[in-house]
Amino acid sequence: MTQISRRSLLKTGAAAGVLAATGMPLRAQAKKGGRLRLGLAGANTSDSWDGRTHSDSFMIMAAHGCVFDCLTEVGADGQLKGELAESWEASADAKTWTFKLRQGVTFHNGKAFGADDVIASLGMHTEEGAKSAAKPIVSSISEMKKINDHEIELTLAAGNADFPFLLSDYHILMFPAGQIEEAIAKGIGTGMYEVVSFDPGVRFVGKRVASHYKDGSAGWFDEVEAIAINDSSARMNALMTGQVDAVNRVDVKTEALLKANPAVNIFEVTGNQHYTFPMLTGTDPYSNISVRKALKHAINREELVEKILQGHGKVANDHPIGPANQYYAADLEQNSYDPDKAKFYLKEAGMDSLSVDLSAANAAFSGAIDAAQLYQASAKAAGININVVQEPDDGYWSNVWLKKPWCACYWSGRATEDWMFSTAYESGVPWNDTNWENARFQELLLTARAELDSSKRRDMYTEMQMLMSSEGGTVIPMYANYVDAHSTKLTNSGTIGNVFQMDSSRMMERWWFA
Repeated sequence: MTQISRRSLLKTGAAAGVLAATGMPLRAQAKKGGRLRLGLAGANTSDSWDGRTHSDSFMIMAAHGCVFDCLTEVGADGQLKGELAESWEASADAKTWTFKLRQGVTFHNGKAFGADDVIASLGMHTEEGAKSAAKPIVSSISEMKKINDHEIELTLAAGNADFPFLLSDYHILMFPAGQIEEAIAKGIGTGMYEVVSFDPGVRFVGKRVASHYKDGSAGWFDEVEAIAINDSSARMNALMTGQVDAVNRVDVKTEALLKANPAVNIFEVTGNQHYTFPMLTGTDPYSNISVRKALKHAINREELVEKILQGHGKVANDHPIGPANQYYAADLEQNSYDPDKAKFYLKEAGMDSLSVDLSAANAAFSGAIDAAQLYQASAKAAGININVVQEPDDGYWSNVWLKKPWCACYWSGRATEDWMFSTAYESGVPWNDTNWENARFQELLLTARAELDSSKRRDMYTEMQMLMSSEGGTVIPMYANYVDAHSTKLTNSGTIGNVFQMDSSRMMERWWFA
């Protein structure tokens, strides 16, 4: 497990900060050669090289960290480093950011990379009619200014000390200005691998670019191949029979079979993915803080980790900041399974018992119905009757989530605390699935976002986690690990990234054949 961390953004207490790019030392045996074959879930026939639309693992892996680059990158060790940006400098209020761009970089079609490409690539996400998952990030930029061919200035509407982290988002790929449509059609980026062939929803093949700026530090395979295998059983079988070298999303039910194969290794990391039961706090009885506290003490978290995740995860504490976040507050008092304490809070709410509906479908997360039924069983000892409503998988996110008073849900987490909190818990945002209002929490959210002093930010984010854990409107019982597997022929630096699955979705660039 690694932790995402930010270096200090301040040169001095009052001056602007600079975060420079650094590389990670690699094992001495790192060597070039061979063709990596990945069997991947998450492929669709609608897949394309348009980064704005990427939402599942196949295209995320084929694009960022392979065919395309971003301005910044979260390294396997969790440190933020430059990709196409060499360094960046912030104003004292974290509103104005100046990025120095890497020189001597070319797109796969020979066009030189520069400031115009950055401005055009960012502008894609806010143009009329664009359906981009990164639009909220880019919309925060009020002005983009080209200083010279290799330096740009981005001014934000409000200060954000996390801004360089947000530019590592896998949607925000760099395209050649004036050639964006062609680049989307053909997959023209600046990454270590250029496209040889691409059949959406079926297969992608790429070959290593000669004389790339990352030579010697990444991109060890001569060729990479991503094969769409959405069926879990077929994917595991492909690895065990040597048809592919690695697979994502291991079916934990087959773990024993995989471990029995001496040619296969399972690798997993604890990231920020978490499973939740959000309540709409504007609806009774969830508007009552004592009811919410009772429900938090009526769930057996250890049992869910054991039976739903089969041990591939860890207990969570009713806030969304995970072990891969820098300011994860691991030492907060744990909300534990305690039927007597749950009864105490029910009595505080003026109740002797409680009957509530909990909507669930396995569309929410794998095993969600079973998890809800385990919750139902553990809550009985506290005098809480949970009626599990088994909803249809089809239409769950449009008909149940954000609409039913209490339901099952999941979040992959975000690389920074502000990113996670502002996506799901800031007042008025579309994906706020609890509508929990706490004046102190909202005040801290805005203040911490612009604070450059790391110790002060830690204190603020710790308080926010504490407020959510004790008073918030969601039960978050567990973090779910990323579980993947590979042939023993493959190796890596010894540190595996945990922002996303498959070494933060950068396995093609970071691994090699032993």
